[in-house]
Amino acid sequence: MSLAQRLMRTKPADLIVAEGGRGEGGELRRTMSLWQLTLFSVGATLGTGIFVILGQAVPKAGPAVIVAFLLAAVTALFSALSYAELAGTIPVSGSSYSYAYATLGELVAWVAGWCLMLEYAVSVAAVAVGWGQYLNSFLRSLFGWELPAAIIGSPGQDGGVVNLMAILIVVLATWLLLRGASESATANVVFVLIKVVVLLFFCVVAFTALRAGNFTPFAPMGVAGITAAASQVFFSYIGFDAASTAGEEAKNPKRDLPLAIMLSLAIVTVLYVLVAMAAVGAMPWSDFDPESTEAGLAQIADLATGSTWAGLIVSFGASIAIASVVLTVMYGQTRILFAMSRDGLIPRVFQKVNPRRQVPVANTLIVAAFISVLAGLVPLGQLAEATSIGTLFAFAIVNVGVLVLRHRRPDLPRSFRTPLFPATPVLGAIMCGVVMAGLAGVTWVAFGLWMLLGFACYFLYGYRNSRLNAEVV
Repeated sequence: MSLAQRLMRTKPADLIVAEGGRGEGGELRRTMSLWQLTLFSVGATLGTGIFVILGQAVPKAGPAVIVAFLLAAVTALFSALSYAELAGTIPVSGSSYSYAYATLGELVAWVAGWCLMLEYAVSVAAVAVGWGQYLNSFLRSLFGWELPAAIIGSPGQDGGVVNLMAILIVVLATWLLLRGASESATANVVFVLIKVVVLLFFCVVAFTALRAGNFTPFAPMGVAGITAAASQVFFSYIGFDAASTAGEEAKNPKRDLPLAIMLSLAIVTVLYVLVAMAAVGAMPWSDFDPESTEAGLAQIADLATGSTWAGLIVSFGASIAIASVVLTVMYGQTRILFAMSRDGLIPRVFQKVNPRRQVPVANTLIVAAFISVLAGLVPLGQLAEATSIGTLFAFAIVNVGVLVLRHRRPDLPRSFRTPLFPATPVLGAIMCGVVMAGLAGVTWVAFGLWMLLGFACYFLYGYRNSRLNAEVV
């Protein structure tokens, strides 16, 4: 085979499914129900945008941030439908990496996997950064004292040295993950229920202070402002695909994965729109400060009630519930690396399974160490946009993958079919491109450098150690 043929060689979908669950030293255990899978995706999604990013998006779009959330949701929906089809067809842990391997070839699969590394690791770090701010808000409201600035801020930010609180939440999530997939899923159910209750509580409180005048002018920055805000709040939808990383630990993956993906997106969209509407209705959009937004919902709750008890509840719920995002997205990161390692594209240590716990222990510890460094040293804003572009690129690949697999393997059994095919995946890929175009130039430069590093890693290690290439005579 020529170099080009090797790079574009696909791995048969049947083989990918047959290898599911197998690692070095043991197998992953199928324990997750539809309810747990749905809440896994909700846990990975709900909280990132509302608790952390909302305040940065409002100054860009004004009250029309509500439309920005809907635009981002529609963009996510097209890709979610494509994810649902491929998850039901190829129910394994690799998510878009495995889907690309079956449809577009090894090099594109590597690109997808490399983008997912950026998406998952950076989104965990970004949320961990915001967690420290909510914890601080809670302590300030309850006890009247704050954590030292040196341990809750990134270097160069308001006296920050190392964000130890961000590192702490990563360590706690790691401990849960090492206990097993079933235990992690149970903990996540508790976290998600707390988070939903807290957000609904915020809506009730904020709607009591709603003023119709806060919604005029509705779109002061015009369409350009809405698009820019949508590009940023798209970060808040990252995670609906988390269920697709649990394909090898789901009890009934072909049925449950597509349902979990679609249900989770519907749940978070309704909550996001309600919270955005309540927030803007309770506080004029011009009062949102993009420089101090990490604990924005708690501040709005305080303003709405004229006291600190409501903000205290929001801060408490957020400081506990944001842990579910860290937990579930870290889980997804380890399972994608597990699949890439099984194919030989990254070192074998990532596919080693502990025979007693039936989890990839070394993989989890390495991921935790990397995320801890990122969360402790890099500011939130830069992390959020870097995550969006990697995610959108991976989503675009999944949309194209649906088109290719329908053409090449129409015979494959599919538990879910994307409606209005081929319009849906085509629109999904186009919408991803539109939102990507709204990101800042510096984000594109950072993404380009990340991809150059990825290609270097692939050709220095992945290409040489690929199991698929080793089979070529």
